[in-house]
Amino acid sequence: MEETSLRNRREDERSVQSIQSKEPKTTSLQKEVGLLSGICIIVGTIIGSGIFISPKSVLSNTEAVGPCLIIWAACGVLATLGALCFAELGTMITKSGGEYPYLMEAFGPIPAYLFSWTSLFVIKPTSFAIICLSFSEYVCAPFYSGCEPPKVVVKCLAAAAILLITTVNSLSVRLGSYVQNVFTAAKLVIVAIIIISGLVLLAQGNTRNFENSFEGTQLSVGAVSLAFYNGLWAYDGWNQLNYITEELRNPFRNLPLAIIIGIPLVTGCYILMNVSYFTVMTPTELLQSQAVAVTFGDRVLYPASWVVPLFVAFSTIGAANGTCFTAGRLVYVAGREGHMLKVLSYISVRRLTPAPAIIFYGIIATIYIIPGDINSLVNYFSFAAWLFYGLTILGLVVMRFTKKDLERPIKVPIFIPILVTLISVFLVVAPIVSQPALEYLYCVLFILSGLIFYFLFVHHKFGWAQKISRPITMHLQMLMEVVPPEETPE
Repeated sequence: MEETSLRNRREDERSVQSIQSKEPKTTSLQKEVGLLSGICIIVGTIIGSGIFISPKSVLSNTEAVGPCLIIWAACGVLATLGALCFAELGTMITKSGGEYPYLMEAFGPIPAYLFSWTSLFVIKPTSFAIICLSFSEYVCAPFYSGCEPPKVVVKCLAAAAILLITTVNSLSVRLGSYVQNVFTAAKLVIVAIIIISGLVLLAQGNTRNFENSFEGTQLSVGAVSLAFYNGLWAYDGWNQLNYITEELRNPFRNLPLAIIIGIPLVTGCYILMNVSYFTVMTPTELLQSQAVAVTFGDRVLYPASWVVPLFVAFSTIGAANGTCFTAGRLVYVAGREGHMLKVLSYISVRRLTPAPAIIFYGIIATIYIIPGDINSLVNYFSFAAWLFYGLTILGLVVMRFTKKDLERPIKVPIFIPILVTLISVFLVVAPIVSQPALEYLYCVLFILSGLIFYFLFVHHKFGWAQKISRPITMHLQMLMEVVPPEETPE
């Protein structure tokens, strides 16, 4: 009798468990990112390709060592001020997606949509493409000593890097975070090697390149703005942690701490690395170098100079990984708000990652590699990025008056966002006025074209437009095994 009763009880329990297993479970991005990983994301995303490719461009626009170092320091100050503004925004509006939710709160859906559109098709994939092209150039450099590597080889290697990074970040949040931590450690090694070597050379009296540091300087408004473009490209990533606020443990503490620790660390490293470059290269030699860090390694570390391109490759691949890790979250949030194709907001059933958004980024970045010219892509990227950085920080000023009731765990002095906004206006307008180029026109046209898609798919939601997008969404959902972020079967 007792055995029958026990058997019936077990059958009832199994029945209840079976019913419960069929109930939908809430799916959301997991809080997997702690303070250390947050600092690694900031440092790892900022220190990537920029410090290895931008010194030539900054120097070519400033024409002397003194103004070049001042530009690098000024870019660090601007990045720090911008990061402080974003810290207030990130703790006031604790949503993933970076600028998107801030623009939505300050100005409404149209500017927010245009940012997500521009970020989807311009800012993030261009950045991803530039970093991977830089990675492939440094990997190829030792095999083509004394000459420029073939463009086909460079582009194919860059495409392979995009494929690898996209796959890693689509598979697991923890795997992407682990890869980020490992490569951040590797890049800090090469940064330390270059800085220590430079300081040793300075102590030995190699200061001749710093004499008459401002001689021959002929600065113009356009040259200064382009120098800032290239310097700020090396600092880009100062706002990346705001893209994953929902995945950050204790964001009110860890977000500002990661910024306060990460940005000044990068600024000091950049200034010291540029000083190190000038201890072994004259301005002319630096401008003629195919790969600045490789030239430095050949002159200082021979016969162990192979260490430099190897660790520079680690540095750039780590930056690309950090960009990919944070980039998918922007379109995930935009899709969740109904401002992008719905499938881009879906989450992988097995991996709990925004896989469709990440894969889409990889495809667009690969397309940018085809015509890939790093300098034009940097200008293309910087123009769009600082247009929306300025608009976002202007939103912070606006919300001081329109959203006074919002809690602000961090509150920066009002003059900081005003100053950063004015500098952003200068950075956007000055290159167009002084040295107009086609990439700026293309960028403006691309941004404005987003209005067409906004009114078709978001605002009016025309029936024929929805009929076109619905089968695409359903097919991709089945193919990629992804579901909406609201719920998924166990």
